This record gives sequence, structure tokens and C-alpha cells, in this order.
Amino acid sequence: MEETILNTFSPDVIKILGYFGLVLILALGGIGSAIGTTIAGNAAEGALKKNISKASKYMILTALPATQGLYGFVAFLIWLLRKDMATDGLMLFAMGLGVGILLLFSAIRQGKVCANGIVGEADGFNVQTQTFIYAALPEFYAILGLVASLMIH
Repeated sequence: MEETILNTFSPDVIKILGYFGLVLILALGGIGSAIGTTIAGNAAEGALKKNISKASKYMILTALPATQGLYGFVAFLIWLLRKDMATDGLMLFAMGLGVGILLLFSAIRQGKVCANGIVGEADGFNVQTQTFIYAALPEFYAILGLVASLMIH
């Protein structure tokens, strides 16, 4: 008799792994966003001491890494409503882990790009538009991760 990976786990374990996968995508996206916005926010705090008149530019750049947490939340809600944990738990665990890690690193790296843009603005350079472009690169991979997670059947 051919044994599959689904036969090696009890339905309860598969269900728990599915919920854990959803928690991973939500938590890792949120943790990445918290770290990314903190990195950019720390740069903004220092920049305010140099040039407070650009506070709105600093705030916008600081907020950019928050989107990965939103992507994790969207995926969490959609998958929570769409899938049967007893049969799709292993897939949800793998998806949550993979996309969650992608969101985590994307947000952290985006926060670093934004922090450098904030420093440039504070030093008198008009780099906000260029920083948006550079910050869109790690954002692109977070969007791809979200889209890929939603395409899984």
C-alpha cells in the first residue's frame, strides 16, 4: 500500500499545522513590518533634529515597510475563510512559512532603504522619489509572495 505524507500525520496534527501556517504568515509579516518601520522611524527621529520641515516626507518613508504586515493579514483572512484545515493543513503550513519569511525580510530590507532615503532628505538632497523607486523593489517581492499565496489551490 502506497503511503503518502498525509497518512503519516493524524488529521488533528494536519489541522494544527494549517493554523500554525496562517499564524506564521500573519506574525512574520507583522514582525517584519514592525522592524522595518522602526528602522526607518529611528532614521526619521534623527532627521527631525536636522530638518523638521521635512517631517511629512520622513513619515511617508517610515510607513512604507508597514505594507508587508498588511499583506500577511490579507493572506491570513483569505486562507482562514477558504481552506479546510483538515485536508490543506500541510500546504497552508508550507505557504505560511515560505511567504511569511519573504514578508519578514522584505519589510526589514525596505526599512533600511527608506532609512537611507530619510537621511538623504535630512542632509538636503531631494531623494524622496528615488527612494520610493528603490523601496518598491523589496515591496515587489512581497506582492509576488501575496499573489502566489492566493493562487495556491
